[in-house]
Amino acid sequence: MDWADAYLLINALVVPGWALLIFLPRSKLTAGVVHSMLYPAMMGAIYVAALGAGIFLGQSADGAGFSSIDGVAAIFDHPNGIIIGWTHYLVFDLFVGAWIGRDAIRSKLPHLAVIPCLLGTFMFGPVGLLGYLLLRFSLRKKFSLQE
Repeated sequence: MDWADAYLLINALVVPGWALLIFLPRSKLTAGVVHSMLYPAMMGAIYVAALGAGIFLGQSADGAGFSSIDGVAAIFDHPNGIIIGWTHYLVFDLFVGAWIGRDAIRSKLPHLAVIPCLLGTFMFGPVGLLGYLLLRFSLRKKFSLQE
């Protein structure tokens, strides 16, 4: 598999999770797949494999590391670094999206109002989360940093 195919595969793996959050938020299937540890474990395994290849098998750019901005930039100079970083984004964005879905149900927020926040989280991570927090505040009429 080449790097472009790996990129497409990891993207394709999270789409069903997002579709379940958007189209079937209260279903047992969504609970069993998205609200379980299935996605974090699956994506975490991909992340660990790519990270291991970068550290132990030379699948990284010269100078890659975390001790300087140049080192971090060098991580993304190799396609494996992009796979590592992108997998990191995908797993955490979906994890946040799953929390948004559960919190919205607990808070009895209208799902149609939550969908743009889920889409925002899928596409722009923290933007969608911030949008959800603002929506939650505006509809609940009280501010809390607690669940």
